[in-house]
Amino acid sequence: MEMWLMLIIGAAAGLVCGIGAGYLWRKKVAEAKIGSAEKQANQILEDAIKQAETRKKESLIEAKEEIIAARNEAESELKERRKEVSRMERRIQQKEELLDRKTEAIEKKEQILQTRQAEVDALKAQVQSVLEEQLAQLERVAGMTREEAKAEIVARLDSEIAHETAMKLSAYESQFREDAEAKARDILAQTIQRCAADQVSEVAISVVALPNEEMKGRIIGREGRNIRAIETLTGVELIIDDTPELITISGFDPVRREVARLALEKLISDGRIHPARIEEMVEKAQKDVDNFIKQAGEKAIFETGVHGLHHEIIRLLGRMKYRTSYGQNALRHSIEVSLLSGMLADELGVDSTVAKRAGLLHDIGKAMTAEQEGSHVQLGVDIARKYHESKEIIHAIEAHHGEVECQSVIAFIVQAADAISAARPGARRENMENYIKRLQKLEEIAGEFSGVEKTFAIQAGREIRVVVRPEEVTEDAMMLLAHDIAKKIEADLTYPGQIKVHVIRESRAVEYAK
Repeated sequence: MEMWLMLIIGAAAGLVCGIGAGYLWRKKVAEAKIGSAEKQANQILEDAIKQAETRKKESLIEAKEEIIAARNEAESELKERRKEVSRMERRIQQKEELLDRKTEAIEKKEQILQTRQAEVDALKAQVQSVLEEQLAQLERVAGMTREEAKAEIVARLDSEIAHETAMKLSAYESQFREDAEAKARDILAQTIQRCAADQVSEVAISVVALPNEEMKGRIIGREGRNIRAIETLTGVELIIDDTPELITISGFDPVRREVARLALEKLISDGRIHPARIEEMVEKAQKDVDNFIKQAGEKAIFETGVHGLHHEIIRLLGRMKYRTSYGQNALRHSIEVSLLSGMLADELGVDSTVAKRAGLLHDIGKAMTAEQEGSHVQLGVDIARKYHESKEIIHAIEAHHGEVECQSVIAFIVQAADAISAARPGARRENMENYIKRLQKLEEIAGEFSGVEKTFAIQAGREIRVVVRPEEVTEDAMMLLAHDIAKKIEADLTYPGQIKVHVIRESRAVEYAK
């Protein structure tokens, strides 16, 4: 047991000794490595210090070189600047010397100018005195003052200017008239030749054919009761005379005449003629005329191609079939103006639809003139506004007789088409009284001007000849007088077509041999 204990102790002691020896060996090895590392570190540090010193020396050398180069560059630039400043100083000095010389020259010139100005002032004074002396001599020789001479010169200038104005006005007017007439003739000729119009044939009476002479007595009735009933219900006058198998219906209203004519034809066809039957037939005739009026209005819008009209306007158009103006049927005239307006619009490149509509409605007020007061123009404007026609259509209606100034091309076209329809041969018929009044008014207008001696309306009012007093109207003033008379006629008269103004001036010299 003890031996085993000793062995264990010996083994433990040997183990402890081995461990201590290993530890000592490892410590020596570590110390050797540490010494070697310290030597190596010291060597690296010394090398770094040497490299840093070398780099420092090189940096100092480079810095010194850069400083030297910058100094040299600055010195070179400074030298250049000094040279430039020297050049600028020399130039400034030269300019100052030049300015001094110019200033001296200017001063000399001013002295010369002052001298010449004094000489000019003296000459002016001398010229003024000479001029005043000459003017005084002229006044003594001419026998008039300066103001009188100025007035004489102004009067001569006025006369010359008036002469030149008259000449130029004549030339311009002739040229414009030729160009305008040529263009207008071309447009109107192309338009009129495309329109086939009716001749005037309306009268104030209608005629009803009878099957036999016995029918006259039946129409008159016992003690005239039948004829009185017809006249009372229709508002016309029946003329029964010796004309065989005819009865004449007389009345200013075409609608009433038409109602009476239809009623008579129905009574003659029926054979039963008495007051009750007459009243029945007149009522039927009135309905038939209303239908004819509606059909006439519809036919008019179909013929002209105008659509979208209010049904009341269509009815008013139909009523115009039984309305005449100077013997010209109002509805045919409106249709003709509508067609002419559309053709003129096509020639001028304007909307023909609007032109035809305005032409068809331009006289629509004539359908109401028998029922309401006022001119047909104003009534037409009121009707167009009531049924919401456009402003352009309303203006064309208002301006077609020149009561207001035309503001649109459509208004001018309708005005021209209306004049064409009224002025063409066979379109209208005037009574003698209106014809004479128009000619007298034409002569009165021309006779109102100063210097006019006599006036003669000739060619059915298409020309007015004006004889002037030669001592009051000069050759140059004739053109102005003709122009003024024409403008006065245009403003005061309404007439179809155009009126030629012919001014005549005749100078005569009379002497007697003794």
